[in-house]
Amino acid sequence: MAALRNINLDIIAGERLAIIGESGSGKSTLALAIAGLLPQSARTEGSIEWISQPLSGAKAPPSVLPDISPSRGEIGSSAAGSFQPTSAPTSSAIGESGNRRTISPLEGEMSGRTEGGLVGRRGQESASKPNHNLLLGRDIGFVFQDPSASLDPVMAIGKQIAEVVHTHLGLDWRQSFAKAITLLERVRLPDPDSALHAFPHQLSGGQKQRVAIAAAIAAGPKLLIADEATSALDTIVQAEIVALIRRLVAEDGMTLLFISHDIALAAELAERIAVFRHGELIELGGTGQIVNAPTQAYTRALLDAHIGLDAAPLLNRNGLNA
Repeated sequence: MAALRNINLDIIAGERLAIIGESGSGKSTLALAIAGLLPQSARTEGSIEWISQPLSGAKAPPSVLPDISPSRGEIGSSAAGSFQPTSAPTSSAIGESGNRRTISPLEGEMSGRTEGGLVGRRGQESASKPNHNLLLGRDIGFVFQDPSASLDPVMAIGKQIAEVVHTHLGLDWRQSFAKAITLLERVRLPDPDSALHAFPHQLSGGQKQRVAIAAAIAAGPKLLIADEATSALDTIVQAEIVALIRRLVAEDGMTLLFISHDIALAAELAERIAVFRHGELIELGGTGQIVNAPTQAYTRALLDAHIGLDAAPLLNRNGLNA
């Protein structure tokens, strides 16, 4: 069964785009495909382009790669076609291509600390096109759902962040550790000098996610992908992490791809929202339009499901600034 089908999506450089949908909708599969973290056994068609260049697989040091095992329902549900960060607004068409673009899993799932994630690209990518090798960590920062799985349990957090800096920026270890302290200060981790020598088990969930974000932005990536980065945290910490991500993205001029099942959080953070269902992109528009005048019944159902709780203060429907 295809995990994604007929996805045609452009992301404008510097924008904040949220992808929302229920579990199994394919949103995390798309994020993994963009980052080059799908299992090598995955069968893919179509292309994912970065500044008009086809993406090839990305590799990061094994010590900074988390456990990226998805649930069975997430990979085995429904497809990625075109991801194109552009410098000017472009129209995003759904299913207009004549080629069927799919990502389908074969036998085997991602488990443990995966080093490769090289994804074969077929379909529109031709052998004549030049490869533009992106490094996960340098050009793309990835924040995973579970901060405990994102960090090496037997390595001090300062070393984990410094390793990203040392690997991708080429700084010596002294400079790398100095930058690690600066990054811990930027994510507002209490007492960063002491935290530099702490191990993940000594930190709270929110603190670990702050460390994971620091590692993700350490090399100054152009694109930051946050895949359900707040879903494992309590409500207050969720709001703090969303505010942190918004601030860092604005300060560094990054493009943000925010994956979430929570439409209220997405509305607080994103300028545009894409709605996924059963592996297909069913609605895409500005945040104000998606929240106030959705065209699809499924999108309205997502809003209604949240209205029964505390949507009003989060969505700020009367004065939403998209």
